Amino acid sequence: MASEAMILDVDGPEGVRPVRVSSPSRVLWPDVGLTKLDLARYLVEVAPAFLRANGNRPVSLQRFGADVDGEFFFSKNPPKGAPDYVRSVTVTYPSGRSHPQLVLDEPASVVWAAQMNTVVFHPWASRAAEPDLPDELRIDLDPQPGTTFADVVAAAHELRAVLAHAGLACFVKTSGNRGLHIFAPIEPAHEFLDVRRAVIAAARELERRMPDRVTTAWWKEERGERIFVDYNQANRDRTMAGAYSPRALPHAPVSCPVTWEELSGVDPASFTVATVPQRLRTIGDPWEHMHDAPGSIDVLHSWWERDAEQGLGELPFPPDFPKMPGEPMRVQPSRARNRD
Repeated sequence: MASEAMILDVDGPEGVRPVRVSSPSRVLWPDVGLTKLDLARYLVEVAPAFLRANGNRPVSLQRFGADVDGEFFFSKNPPKGAPDYVRSVTVTYPSGRSHPQLVLDEPASVVWAAQMNTVVFHPWASRAAEPDLPDELRIDLDPQPGTTFADVVAAAHELRAVLAHAGLACFVKTSGNRGLHIFAPIEPAHEFLDVRRAVIAAARELERRMPDRVTTAWWKEERGERIFVDYNQANRDRTMAGAYSPRALPHAPVSCPVTWEELSGVDPASFTVATVPQRLRTIGDPWEHMHDAPGSIDVLHSWWERDAEQGLGELPFPPDFPKMPGEPMRVQPSRARNRD
């Protein structure tokens, strides 16, 4: 018996492309009954905004074998049989190894990714043409146990002021869960390590302004009930869910750009695969002009250098990274004390 499948005609810059969607009735989000076909149609509807944010970048695909409650894996290089409109670019990973990484350029390629059981899209902070040079400074505000979304919002507004003081305009989106992602467009003139240090400088300034409410502590045992400013998301090959990407959570949320004016009244749970297309039709894309006037990280670099002179240097890197120059001992503080 032939497997269930259908053809979705997807319009794009090269005209209409037929994209095969196998098992279109397979339920991806059981709690809300949304299917693989619902996902594909969602991606068609939001494609212009989705591609502005995530297109022309190396991207990792978070793919699921069944529904979002099941197992998943990350796909980076183009699988065999990928259509000719799906391309790749060679990138260098923290290990020093180089490998092709997927790049999505048009609506059909995004729908093809959904056909490959992708639910979450994780774009790099750099463009495919210059993968070593980020054009976005990204900061993840990660709520810890005992904090609320209102706490994250307060930290986001203050971070906006910090970045404005450094000469950077920034944009905000929901994470699709409890946090917020802050993006500042920057000139693609610095390598990932330099951008990471700029993020650390901004995070430390935010911490000084809100010491009881935010923290840069990498180790969870030191964070307390404060918002963690995750500076390590600025590293090479460290990504977060892209703008307008669905998330693998029961109610099918979307990581959704919002305006600063509406942020304080936002309910992140209201942005879903079912609701975001209408939002885009009604108010448009708050990130449409994000990259019209990229800024410089020179001021943040001067803050980094000032802090380094005062003894505040590198912070811990993720555990899968090689040991980095100037990095403190990569061990939990409680374990380090027990060794003494």
